[in-house]
Amino acid sequence: MELESLQPNIVWKHFYDLNQVPRPSKKEEKVIAFMKKFGKDLGLETLIDDCGNVLIKKPATKGFEQKQTIVLQSHLDMVHQKNEGVEFDFDKDAIQMFIEGDWLKAKGTTLGADNGIGTAISMAVLSSKDIEHGPIEALFTIDEETGMTGAFGLKPGFVKGDIMLNLDSEDEGEIYISCAGGLDTNVYKNYKEEKSKPENTGLKIVVKGLRGGHSGMDIASGRGNANKILSRALLKSYDDFGFQISVIKGGTARNAIPREAYAIGSIDKTNYSRFIDFITKIEKDIFENLKSAEPNFKIENEEVENPEFVMENAAQTSIINSIYACPNGVYRMSVEIPDLVETSTNLSKINLGNGKMEINCLNRSSVNSAKLDVALMIEAAFQLCGANVEHTGNYPGWKPNPNSKMLKEAIKVHEKVMGFSPKIKAVHAGLECGIIGDIYPQLDMISFGPNIRNAHSPEEMVQISSVEKFWAYFLEVLKAAPNK
Repeated sequence: MELESLQPNIVWKHFYDLNQVPRPSKKEEKVIAFMKKFGKDLGLETLIDDCGNVLIKKPATKGFEQKQTIVLQSHLDMVHQKNEGVEFDFDKDAIQMFIEGDWLKAKGTTLGADNGIGTAISMAVLSSKDIEHGPIEALFTIDEETGMTGAFGLKPGFVKGDIMLNLDSEDEGEIYISCAGGLDTNVYKNYKEEKSKPENTGLKIVVKGLRGGHSGMDIASGRGNANKILSRALLKSYDDFGFQISVIKGGTARNAIPREAYAIGSIDKTNYSRFIDFITKIEKDIFENLKSAEPNFKIENEEVENPEFVMENAAQTSIINSIYACPNGVYRMSVEIPDLVETSTNLSKINLGNGKMEINCLNRSSVNSAKLDVALMIEAAFQLCGANVEHTGNYPGWKPNPNSKMLKEAIKVHEKVMGFSPKIKAVHAGLECGIIGDIYPQLDMISFGPNIRNAHSPEEMVQISSVEKFWAYFLEVLKAAPNK
């Protein structure tokens, strides 16, 4: 195991073991069983609720019995993304990891540091024999990445702790006390198809080479959205070139910025080269705009078999217009908190073909009314093409608690261990703290973690030295918990 030399060894061992277990969102059976066995083998009280959330309890170490009970909270599932051409089955295969300098990465897939590092840290505390701490409840939720159904399914009384340390943040030296809420907007439409002209040529247009990333944390990074770029290339494709679309596919996860998208269609041979020239110009224009953030972006095209069926012209025009009009990216920055995105939306997934269209967007905001406003804007754009729109998966944001005793202790410890004051921040991403706080209002909550970059993409990586520093800080935070 290449991770054997890394420190803290106990954390990396558990992370390695965790990454041998497939754990896709909504398919967590194997990792739930893994965690159940882990807790039972340690002789600790291990509970599983009706949703599949796992709770493992560990008594206080000697001398720390009067400390308030700390809930260590992380989620078991991970986002599944892989690079084009990588053969990998997330339902069966173990994550293949490697070290590059000070970073741990995965070979062509997401790494699972989000939130596997947080889970491994909790496992390290549970399995340790020499770490000092008060009473511990380690809560491992399921399905955080695709709906937070595990957090929503928690019942009062399952967790009894006083303090919650959420381990799902990704920036060393920062403590989070607030997060955005989210709302999914789902678009459905049946459209008419017609037979393509048999003398036409089939053409596939592929947007690729984009970095993707977390649709909350990375939304203000200036990265390209493959679905929006493709819609720009296709905007007047029929009117100007007679290109009739058969299939559009783009994006694979609701909470990831889409890295790749493609369209397959039919075009008259006399217009073929002229359309390719147009696509080349679009590629050049977009690259000039994105080259700093997206140096590997490109649009490729290839001749393919002429599809048998294509979209009817009127349907194609109205649908592509609606996709192009759909808002995407940062909608509003916060006035109160510098550099914080207040509201955003991500055109996550497009699946069009065989007379059916489905589109998914994820809207985020720390202001509930703004979150609904951008969702209704998307609805209005797609009603123009006669689509049906529904809004689902609404989850609340997490309101800051300026009187948090745990926050004050965490700041003091940070100054002592790290030598400087941490930044106290809000995050434009969906942490489970808002949902859990509604169910357990007694919890005093903060969120923190080591440096993780490019979560939700195959470029995901965790900084080795940051994990070591965070671990030293985290152990002191455990000891600093207030007394009952």
